[in-house]
Amino acid sequence: MSRIPYNMYVFENSNASTPTISINDVLEFPEVVAGRPELAASAGTLGRTLRWAHVVAGRGAIALLEGGELVLTTGAGWPTGGDGLVDVATELVRADPAGVILELGGNYAAAPAALIAACERGAIPLIVLHGEVRFMQITQRVHQRVLAAQTEALEARAEVHAMLTDLGLNRSPIDYVIEQLSQTIAAPVVLENSAGHVVAWAGHGQDPERVLRGWGDGAFDPDHAVAELPEDEPAEHVLVEAQGKRFGRLTALPGPAHAAGRRTVLELGAFALALGRLADPEGDQWLQLSSKQLVDTLLSGRFRRDAEVAAQLTAAGLPIEGRTTLGATLRGTGDFGTHASLERATLETALRRAVAPEGRVILVPDPADPAPNPTLLALLSFAPDDPRVGIAATPPLATRLAHELDMLLPGATPRPWRAHLGLGAPGQGLRSLVTSLERVRASGHLSATAQTGRVTVQQAERQALAYLMRGLSALPEVQEFAADALGPLLDHDAAAGPGHSGDLVRVLEAYLVHPTNRSLAAQEARLSRSVFYQRLALIEDLLAVDLTDGGTIATLAVALHARR
Repeated sequence: MSRIPYNMYVFENSNASTPTISINDVLEFPEVVAGRPELAASAGTLGRTLRWAHVVAGRGAIALLEGGELVLTTGAGWPTGGDGLVDVATELVRADPAGVILELGGNYAAAPAALIAACERGAIPLIVLHGEVRFMQITQRVHQRVLAAQTEALEARAEVHAMLTDLGLNRSPIDYVIEQLSQTIAAPVVLENSAGHVVAWAGHGQDPERVLRGWGDGAFDPDHAVAELPEDEPAEHVLVEAQGKRFGRLTALPGPAHAAGRRTVLELGAFALALGRLADPEGDQWLQLSSKQLVDTLLSGRFRRDAEVAAQLTAAGLPIEGRTTLGATLRGTGDFGTHASLERATLETALRRAVAPEGRVILVPDPADPAPNPTLLALLSFAPDDPRVGIAATPPLATRLAHELDMLLPGATPRPWRAHLGLGAPGQGLRSLVTSLERVRASGHLSATAQTGRVTVQQAERQALAYLMRGLSALPEVQEFAADALGPLLDHDAAAGPGHSGDLVRVLEAYLVHPTNRSLAAQEARLSRSVFYQRLALIEDLLAVDLTDGGTIATLAVALHARR
């Protein structure tokens, strides 16, 4: 069979960014095997991928190469030696083909030394065929493989696009979208906001401390994330942005290849997230999602190890290790004079400013508070030597909060309105933070231990008995104790008619706040001293106790705290 020189045959893959065939794959084609292939140069580069097949005859066709092609040639029209062959080999390698297949027997009986040397220098695999083959069959097979892969990629992209469209129409929450992206590419996916804090993540079976290690403290570099398996593709990350606004970044950790391309899946996901972010101009979903989930995880105990929650908190912008942490509550008391949403926004902004810049805070509405403007739960993290964490009659953090409120409150805010700040006990580590938050949340609204500006404060460290009893008050035994100790007063206050003022419990509370100063206690109860003394005498008669006795004072104080 005579050899007919081909001018050129080209098949180009329009999706050049998604290589589909390697030189190793081509060596397994029956048509190539029939030619008795032998590797002549660059044995370590057979994994190079190709974008199309290009049959070359003559020197002029080399100029048409664009890189990434599989070049098939007999060397027809090339010099047989000397400087001319060196120039052709150099020009061919400079075009950066994926590989070169040279059929021997026509122009060359063996692979030319100049071509071997050039391919070695350029790390281009050179395969020589000792038998005659039909190049058209090889290019057709490449055509089929690339076209099939391209069709698969298009179908995979369409499937991902349909999934994200459905999620958008269903108004699926962000965390569910991230979970679906993670399942699609079979690898962990993380969404950050513009500040670099994790908004949502899905680990695809991996522990949070592994997925989120280094996130939130600037130590994570997705470009250097370690692959689980040798065949895993490297990490990818794309920006979530629209209309010139950058909302965050979407990252996929190393994982297996995807038919649509891992980056393509991420880009489609980022586009869907950006559309959702535009539909939520205030960013409430992004702002609150991670915080709500983390606080719910802490309060419900839905975690196996402290380390996994600490990693999530750190990634969300609340470092735990080596920090002083505490839980807090914040609520407005009295009429704010305008819409409840403005009151909440003012409280949140003021606390964030009071904690900044060295401190960190996560804020969420208390899910158990049904009020239109619920109590805010706060997780706080400070450097160990931060003065705002110190225990004092007037906490420095409350002073900072009052200062920020003065700058934020509308001028028409009624004068009686106050922000009530509840501070849990500070400590170190996750377990201490959980305990602090649980205690300050369970305590509710206690009498203030201090006031500064428009901020009233209750402190776990200075109201230990109140915090203890609030934590135990739900026990039936404690409620029975409180009912027995205060029963006569409660019955008297509930009765109507002459001699039943209905304020004995309130009088007792005022007395127990100032047991050594009855004049001050009378002012607290807003009664004249004579009337106040009469009420105290009636209390002693009804309870058959002596209000100057220390044991009696302790018993009644415990009962009142339990009743609250």
